Amino acid sequence: MATKIRLKRMGSKKRPFYRIVVADSRSPRDGRFIEQIGSYDPIHGLEKTKIDEEKAIEWLNKGAQPTDTVKSLFKKAGIWEKIKGQKEVQ
Repeated sequence: MATKIRLKRMGSKKRPFYRIVVADSRSPRDGRFIEQIGSYDPIHGLEKTKIDEEKAIEWLNKGAQPTDTVKSLFKKAGIWEKIKGQKEVQ
């Protein structure tokens, strides 16, 4: 099963709010997911963004592929550098 770390859209019309979830790559955008690892509010920016670093690193080590948007959020939060550092040590 190929897994992706991606955004699930929530919120009302013109007021988006996203959950960062790990889902099977074949499931729809707002459909079933395996685990929720964070949230992202584009209106308030990074101050309201919450990501569980341990779960994110665990899923990345298991082989889950982040989407481009989630990858940029990981870079801004500093998670991407941590995972790169772990791979260089191994």
